[in-house]
Amino acid sequence: MTSLGYIQFLRRNRSFRKLFISDMVMFTGDWFSVIAMFLLAAEATDNSPLAIAGVLVARSFTFAPLEPITGMLADRYSRKALMLGSNLLSFCILCTFLALDLMGSLISVYLLAMALVVGRAVYDPAQTAYLPNVCTKDELLTANALVSGGWSASMGFGAGIGGLVISQYGIEVGLMIDSVTFLFAALIISTLPQGGPDRSEKRSSSPIEMFGEILAGWRYILARPHIRRLLLAKGGWATGGGAQVFLLILIGMEAGFGEVAAGIGIVYLCRGFGSGFGPMVARPLMAVPRVMPYLIGFALVGSGLLYIGVSTFEWGMLTLVCIFFSHGCSGVSWVFSTTLLQRRSDNEWMGRVAGTDSLVITLTMGVSTIFAGLAMEHEVVTLREMLLITAGIQISVGMLWLLLASPGERSYMATTEA
Repeated sequence: MTSLGYIQFLRRNRSFRKLFISDMVMFTGDWFSVIAMFLLAAEATDNSPLAIAGVLVARSFTFAPLEPITGMLADRYSRKALMLGSNLLSFCILCTFLALDLMGSLISVYLLAMALVVGRAVYDPAQTAYLPNVCTKDELLTANALVSGGWSASMGFGAGIGGLVISQYGIEVGLMIDSVTFLFAALIISTLPQGGPDRSEKRSSSPIEMFGEILAGWRYILARPHIRRLLLAKGGWATGGGAQVFLLILIGMEAGFGEVAAGIGIVYLCRGFGSGFGPMVARPLMAVPRVMPYLIGFALVGSGLLYIGVSTFEWGMLTLVCIFFSHGCSGVSWVFSTTLLQRRSDNEWMGRVAGTDSLVITLTMGVSTIFAGLAMEHEVVTLREMLLITAGIQISVGMLWLLLASPGERSYMATTEA
């Protein structure tokens, strides 16, 4: 797996450059809405941890069941059209909620969270499946590192600036800004080439046949251990990471980094920049054959160890540093597993593989978040104790990967990818 310079790649691959810009704009806007929904849920329930966790749970449990369907769609229809339609759908959803002022209750906040996820559920597998159509195999590692870095930088900027904007100008302004970013991203995507699937790969629109294709996708995955293993990588992180994403909100509210919106923004800024920094810096390591079979396991263990620091240090700069580097480790696992999935999956199955990958992580994140939310709501454990528990879970999962998955990865890479 060779590496390509980031600037060189962006200069020579025009299609990816456009996609990257649209992603940056869209992902930045996303966090204006996410921060707004956290605050709306907190205001509606007097800062109930369970209500705040409910925003993430609503997103995860809406996202998960849609992914097998949207992954199948990415193997049947134009991936460009799916990406374009998802942005326009999200733009219309936000405009409708703003025009009708539908954000006055906790239920309406959850409905907004669920509605926005529909567009994202269409976009993600289409985008993942689209990349191999506009990038060569040698370009995929660089492309995925840039996508992850762009998503992470967008989270950092979006959460940081979004928190400040909302604290100064209000929630509605934040949602308006997000709606404009969806429209801008759609305009850029409209200029991209189609990028698969081939016309010969399309099928009829019979629901029975579509369901059969979903099942065929799962059979394809189950019959290939070298793909099946990789679908556990992001889910392994999410066993503890789903709860951590929620717990970061509570840290931002409690730590005193500024007003509530700004505090959450600062914490998520560190998460975002960290998850982009890790894969960008570790990219050469992802191409070293003797390291590759163990990289996901070490990344999971590292992520958990750094959250022990988050649970231990007084809220302050060391907390933010540990968050930064922990999510840097998780970013390495994310980019590496995605790149290997794209390299190992045939084009006609890529959408369903990507959809199943998203299904595993979002379902795991939802379960992890709801358990953490219930524990915090009923004061079963303190915030620091819950952070320590999630760290222990991630370390355990990382050790299991090294013991159970790494030998299979080593054997497969020795015969096919070394």
